[in-house]
Amino acid sequence: MLIGLDEALRYAQKNNIAIAAVNTPYFEGLLGTIAAAEKAGVPVILQHAQVHESTLSIDDIGPAMLALATRSEAPFVLHVDHGEDIDYIARGLDIGFNSVMIDGSTLPYEENVTRTTEVVKLAKARGVGVEGELGVMTGNENGDPSQGIADETLYTEPAQAKEFVERTGVTALAASFGTVHGMYHQEPKLNYALIEQLRDATGVPIVMHGGSGLSLDEYHQSITRGVRKINYYTYAAKAALDAALRAAEQPNTILFPKVAKAVSAQVEGDVAEFIQALRPGA
Repeated sequence: MLIGLDEALRYAQKNNIAIAAVNTPYFEGLLGTIAAAEKAGVPVILQHAQVHESTLSIDDIGPAMLALATRSEAPFVLHVDHGEDIDYIARGLDIGFNSVMIDGSTLPYEENVTRTTEVVKLAKARGVGVEGELGVMTGNENGDPSQGIADETLYTEPAQAKEFVERTGVTALAASFGTVHGMYHQEPKLNYALIEQLRDATGVPIVMHGGSGLSLDEYHQSITRGVRKINYYTYAAKAALDAALRAAEQPNTILFPKVAKAVSAQVEGDVAEFIQALRPGA
């Protein structure tokens, strides 16, 4: 079943957890994520990022995401992740996505405010929540090898974040405080005090991008300070590849469906662990 971004974030706040937000730009990953969510009994956000259009179009995977989430008894949010332009976000809304993110973080501040405000206006007309982003996280969600080190000069500034939320009316704010997109090439150093300052300044849930590869303590420390949505893709996709390679090497593997089944099962286990990691004390 579908629930709104607001409802999912309220659940997270009430239960002092973060919601797992999983990108699924391949069908086996989608099946595995849905299976993990159905067993977990907590809301999960299914995402498709614009950067993944080169892998699989939202026009192809989106209807499958909608159909599988709608028929499930588990609560799902369908989220357009890292939308770079309004036309793309509108495509997602037309398919049936009920949550969107506009990523204007690399734009000049005033342009980010303007573009985000336009998306909020579009989304509110459809009763849809909006995630905005302020501050820049290095890397991207395609696993490029050049990423993996955070730049403190690009972290989100609390006073500016407060103004940004007030002017745009976003539901949640993705912020930069030490995580990166993709694989980590050195141990991350999260600024927990900054998370708390951002939450206090903005009054909205804080979103962590680059959620793959952190320790349980790093997840829990972040959640305690106000992170309520954590994005996840790279490490699940790497686990999927590893499972595919193992399955393909088996002597009795002569057809692709055996590989596909192994990938879905691996993603289910990996995402289940991630969902559990975001539930301190559970």
